[in-house]
Amino acid sequence: MEKWFNVGKIVNTHGIRGEVRVISRTDFPEERYKIGNTLYLFREGHKEPLELKVESHRKHKNFDLLTFENYTNVNMVEPFRDGILKVDESQLGELEEDEFYFHEILGCTVFTDEGEEIGKIREILTPGANDVWVVKGKGGKDILIPYIEPVVKEIDISEKKIIITPMEGLLD
Repeated sequence: MEKWFNVGKIVNTHGIRGEVRVISRTDFPEERYKIGNTLYLFREGHKEPLELKVESHRKHKNFDLLTFENYTNVNMVEPFRDGILKVDESQLGELEEDEFYFHEILGCTVFTDEGEEIGKIREILTPGANDVWVVKGKGGKDILIPYIEPVVKEIDISEKKIIITPMEGLLD
């Protein structure tokens, strides 16, 4: 069974030459939208994804503009609107040490360095300087854990286990 990962959403066409506007959901746009790269378009009402090869990529305002091989005018790409561009797991690149994909972190159980279970990571926020993990704590309360070195001590993806040293007031 293939695992798919969102790269972006096609929100509109751009011009008449088959360009589409994409709201990107990837940390690696230069890699994902590289000329010749394959993306898969998932659309409502279609069972199978459409395989697309990137022909061109450029930035325009807050969008990534893409064209695809053999799609040369606006009429051909109009049906792509609202479609989700994805890559399969085999297209994920290797990350540096101590870097992780969101899907690897989501669902991990967080423990203090004293062995107390805090809860599971259910969401990752990216507000600025560092990511913030939203942990569903005991009693259903959300606990916000900053992904910073003084707090996060150990990440074991294979065991889905994370150990933290809570800062004062973090778990209150």
